[in-house]
Amino acid sequence: MHVDVMLTPKPLQQMGAAARQIEQAGFDGILFTEAGRTAYLSAAAAAIAAPALELSTGVAVAFPRSPMVTAQSAWELHEATEGKFRLGLGTQVRTHVMRRYGTDFDPPGPRIRDYIQAVKACFAGFRGEALDHHGPYYELTWLNRQWSPGPIGFDDPKVDVAAVNPWMLRMAGEVADGVHVHPIGEPGYLARHVLPNVAIGAEAGERDVADVAIIVPVNLIV
Repeated sequence: MHVDVMLTPKPLQQMGAAARQIEQAGFDGILFTEAGRTAYLSAAAAAIAAPALELSTGVAVAFPRSPMVTAQSAWELHEATEGKFRLGLGTQVRTHVMRRYGTDFDPPGPRIRDYIQAVKACFAGFRGEALDHHGPYYELTWLNRQWSPGPIGFDDPKVDVAAVNPWMLRMAGEVADGVHVHPIGEPGYLARHVLPNVAIGAEAGERDVADVAIIVPVNLIV
């Protein structure tokens, strides 16, 4: 089990000191939310200031960014953390995506599934494989050396997804590397709802469910 601090991104000038404090306190890493400020820039500042920390987005909004842009950001952060970055993605909700970001949302479940697979195809392209993703919402087929960040010497970043309903949890178990669980749930929510559906998805994807991380936020009142 890893214990991270869930942090709302701060002004970049403050991020280094915050990351060093968290590192010195003995936490494993930082999980960056995304609301008014972008998670990726804060993660970059933290990676430089506190290189021992594991960093992740929890979660970054997927649809306003193309899969290639997201993959490039994750790849460079993975390099900066020496292989200790996890990419956490979420759909957000229709109002935010369509009225605040001005981009497509529906259908969110199948779209984020395709998005995850497209991001993973980009990672393979950065390693030197042919970029060849043909999905229902994203088609990515061209990447030459000039426009690729190139290999970085680490395994691909893990790609996690926020999921609540059974379809999303099963999809996460099938194609993602981890699941961000909603912070509000009744006693037994994980055992009765989350874990069985993730296991169904993992079986459908012919994967070991033990390879799917369960990322659980814990709210504290101090």
